[in-house]
Amino acid sequence: MIYGRSKVLSTQLLSASALLLLFGCSSSTTPVAEPSPEVPVEEELPPPPPEEPVSAPVLMVDLDTVRAGQYDNGKMWTFEYPPLDYFEGAYGFAPDAGWFERARLGALRIPQCSASFVSPYGLVMTNHHCARESITQASRSGESLLDDGFYATSLSEERPLQDVHADQLIAILDVTDDVYAGVDSMVDEAARAAAREESTAEIGERIADEYKSGEDSVVVEVIALWDGARYSAYVFRRYTDLRLVMAPHGQVAFFGGDPDNFTYPRYDLDMSFYRVYAENGEPLQTDYYFPWNANGVEDGDAVFVIGNPGSTSRLQTLSQLEYRRDVNDKMLVDLFASRAAALQAYYDADPEEGERLDLRNEIFSLQNSRKATFGQWEGLHDPVIMAKRRDNERRFRAAIEADPTLKESYGRSLERMAEIQAEKASWAPEFGAFLALGNPSLDAAVLQRAWTAFLYLLQRRRGTPDEQLADLRDATLAVGDQPLGLQQVLLAARFEGFRRSLGDAHPVVTGILQGRTADAAAEAILAQSALADSASTAAGLEAGTLTLEDPAIAMVSSFAQEFYNWAITSEGLQEQESEVASQLGRAHFEVYGTTFPPDATFSLRIADGVVRGYEYNGTRAPAYTTFYGMYDRHHSFGAGSDWDLPEAWLKPPAAFDLSAPLNLVITADIIGGNSGSPVVNSELQAVGLIFDGNIESLPGDYIYDSRYNRAVAVDVRGMLEALDDVYDADRLVLELTTGTMARTEAEADASRR
Repeated sequence: MIYGRSKVLSTQLLSASALLLLFGCSSSTTPVAEPSPEVPVEEELPPPPPEEPVSAPVLMVDLDTVRAGQYDNGKMWTFEYPPLDYFEGAYGFAPDAGWFERARLGALRIPQCSASFVSPYGLVMTNHHCARESITQASRSGESLLDDGFYATSLSEERPLQDVHADQLIAILDVTDDVYAGVDSMVDEAARAAAREESTAEIGERIADEYKSGEDSVVVEVIALWDGARYSAYVFRRYTDLRLVMAPHGQVAFFGGDPDNFTYPRYDLDMSFYRVYAENGEPLQTDYYFPWNANGVEDGDAVFVIGNPGSTSRLQTLSQLEYRRDVNDKMLVDLFASRAAALQAYYDADPEEGERLDLRNEIFSLQNSRKATFGQWEGLHDPVIMAKRRDNERRFRAAIEADPTLKESYGRSLERMAEIQAEKASWAPEFGAFLALGNPSLDAAVLQRAWTAFLYLLQRRRGTPDEQLADLRDATLAVGDQPLGLQQVLLAARFEGFRRSLGDAHPVVTGILQGRTADAAAEAILAQSALADSASTAAGLEAGTLTLEDPAIAMVSSFAQEFYNWAITSEGLQEQESEVASQLGRAHFEVYGTTFPPDATFSLRIADGVVRGYEYNGTRAPAYTTFYGMYDRHHSFGAGSDWDLPEAWLKPPAAFDLSAPLNLVITADIIGGNSGSPVVNSELQAVGLIFDGNIESLPGDYIYDSRYNRAVAVDVRGMLEALDDVYDADRLVLELTTGTMARTEAEADASRR
């Protein structure tokens, strides 16, 4: 399923500046978790099975003749550089400035996902999977809204949410010259990177001050387009009073579970509704929204997706893609798989505690990330895809070579990028071992405490004054408790990662395991370390009895130098890579201009396409699926499966139309972050809601192929059928279909009679 923007995983425990604590600098704190009782884990968690990409079929094609496609770099068009001629030629449709303004102001961005206004009274549509954490948070004692769903039958019942906001893009400013005024005079790559960061921060602060008015919350982001060839300042109005209006049962919102994730045909009601409230406590009134077209669209109709694709890598060079194939993406797949397995093992042992820790949402995110990353990695083994990217780079190189000015400025950039990738690849074992080290969701609390405690004790031994060590002490104390059983499976998973990446004979591995299994080593450390819980940690620090000989600290000490060497080198290479990518981005813009859209940056885009099925697996996927298919899957797989329907759905009312379109596929170009994006027609009427892409679309991170890439959406007709006949949500149906807001269900009932 999930095409929400993936959560960013830290690839290292601390930044380079914090790492220099080894030589006397300061540290940052670690997020706090709630304390939890111990739950024993009796069996060792097995490592995830080795997974290899599916071998590409034997091709009856000469790869030397494969050519790049016209739209390999995609169709995620920006609002500041819209392809007006292309739209008119492809669809006979020439939108004016007013059309783009309505599209921009009707769209919203929420944490990790997209959304949109769908009524003049602040009603917001997004995906259920984008709202999962909010739905869990809104549950009261004895409730599980994630499982059982929610519908506010009156305005007063709409539930306030914490830590959720919606951003509306109110202005776009070209600040390219301002950014480069402070960058182009620098020669050194590190100096250019620092100047760029300083310049964009200053510009953002200045523009935010210009746009602030009264109590309005304004956020400014300086967005790099074409890897920095152009810069735009995006000015957002931020809404912070959001309330939950409706969420369906979790089982129908994630119908088919992980097996159906990133597949089609689908039968998924992945929708939820919020409402934005104004400062006076009343629903926000807005002129900019996407009214629903209850008639939907037909096969072959043109549609547009307006949302915030998270990130793509279509400007990456062939050497960067080869590094991903051989190192980066492969190891990410291993990481996601191992942590999902660890958390699932703990959850299965104690579901009640797992619910308290919200592990279902963590597992959900990790399984989604694993499947998405595996699909990308698999595509990097496809010889035709790589041949197309090779031809694209050949043409780009030839254009640079043919222009003396470009050749002088950028003639060595592709070679320099390849050199950086080769150096990164030489650190592959360390990358795999230390990937996301210290991430609070992926590593045990004892490891997080042990790292900062190790630095604290090391600096204290070197004579650093106590006042200079306060940050390290506070960081150690700030790590919240995890149940011992959860720590054990997470620590064992980290040790298995060391073994797989560094090898059985590596000193770090032999020193930690000492002939034991990863699970046994984790259990022993937790049993003997004062850092296994926050109380004994605080007592040890207070009494001065915590030493470098503590088993957990000794464990960190065994790999600290190798981690430091890798992290410092990695950060330096990343700075160099960013600067070379910026050079290549400017060269690309010099050669192609705005012919191709820039890579996605979790900023607002508009993607065009048509409603269209496709061939797959020796058969054909239809443009639409219906509720008939949902019930067929339910009865085919049976109770207890990923296709088991909730009780409320087993006997729908007689008026329920099983033939109503439930999901549809379109050729629009999307990626993670587009979840929750509205699908609209040329009249800016909502006809669908993006929630996923098909399995064939996963290589879309670095290449777009309209023959097989499909965006999967919930059809408005299916949503209305469910809202009206299963959930009896008259108040919501009335607002969506007429733009009239009723404060109570009784008022809506009366209006609809």
